[in-house]
Amino acid sequence: MIKRYSDHAANERTFLAWVRTAIAVMAFGFIIERFDLFLKVVAPQLPERQLAAHGERFANWAGLAFIVIGVVTIVIAAIRFTKTAKDIETDAEVPSPGARFDLALAVMIGLLGASLALYLSRAVLPTI
Repeated sequence: MIKRYSDHAANERTFLAWVRTAIAVMAFGFIIERFDLFLKVVAPQLPERQLAAHGERFANWAGLAFIVIGVVTIVIAAIRFTKTAKDIETDAEVPSPGARFDLALAVMIGLLGASLALYLSRAVLPTI
């Protein structure tokens, strides 16, 4: 049996959860980047509605931002996985990595989501 097997298995499960989350964030970014195609089909059907060119650029940049966040998440998850694996093997007490990265990632995704909601509301809903 591997020494501290349950700790290593928990570390690997955590790493794989981060990778799954990052893949979902990247997929969401791709969907956002391609969402302007959907809006181009829907907008002409709405009365007196045209899509602005700056809106398409915003969707492209927002989608790219989500993809980059996903890639960065995988890189940081790999770094944390290897560091935690080394920490598990040591007998010395090590401090917790903290939740700063987790919180920063959640805030960034929340801000991008809010900006996308504003973009979508301006692109689809009629102006007053």
